[in-house]
Amino acid sequence: MNPKQYSSTHFLWQFENGVATITLNRPERKNPLTFESYAELRDLFRELVYVPEVAAVVMTGAGGNFCSGGDVHEIIGPLVEKDMRGLLEFTRMTGDLVKAMRACPQPTISAVDGICVGAGAIIAMSSDLRMATPDAKTAFLFNRVGLAGCDMGACAILPRIIGQGRASELLFLGRSMSAAEGERWGFYNKVCSQEELLPAAYDWAKRIAGGPTFANGITKNQLNMEWDMSLDTAIEAEAQAQAICMQTEDFARAYHAFVAKKKPEFEGN
Repeated sequence: MNPKQYSSTHFLWQFENGVATITLNRPERKNPLTFESYAELRDLFRELVYVPEVAAVVMTGAGGNFCSGGDVHEIIGPLVEKDMRGLLEFTRMTGDLVKAMRACPQPTISAVDGICVGAGAIIAMSSDLRMATPDAKTAFLFNRVGLAGCDMGACAILPRIIGQGRASELLFLGRSMSAAEGERWGFYNKVCSQEELLPAAYDWAKRIAGGPTFANGITKNQLNMEWDMSLDTAIEAEAQAQAICMQTEDFARAYHAFVAKKKPEFEGN
């Protein structure tokens, strides 16, 4: 994949200075997902594992909303008619999107404005960092459509971000979480105005892209792996991971820059 030449069918793609931007682009419907856009997003994040030119990813939505979840007419309606095999194919495919987002080494930042519900809330949850405008409304509303809150890893990931009790509240009630509440609970790292949202997300993405990108990928990997490790196992895993990073040229560059009283220029190797 050449990030400068990549062309998407179901969303907008932009790549500049190591930062890729994915814009969900069905603003007339508040950017819902379809079977096809789920699959394309999954395949893209899988492919990013092998694209070191992309150092960070920003995800956002067009038209003042992030994502309204699965399209009612193009996904929900057909699901009612599927048998168990077809339903499992769908739920495993959507779960694979979360796996792909977590497995790709590039840190992902979701820039959320307006509606962020259902699968849209899952995409934000699955990102490494999240920013929102005061108008952002985030809801894991699966139980409001007769489904369990355990969708696409929500029962595993959401409690780790905001705590078990708060996650239980959102998943049992299906209610909206305001941006201020989300920031207070730790779901959103930052709340800023609509005008500041994308510039703030790009500022963080560029800072990440300008850092030691190989080491950043190791950090993301360890954050994932250490969820179910004992403390002793985690400390040993981090010792091995850090020793690997100490063999990189970026580590040497940082040392020599420090000695020379200069800012290091990392190259990701």
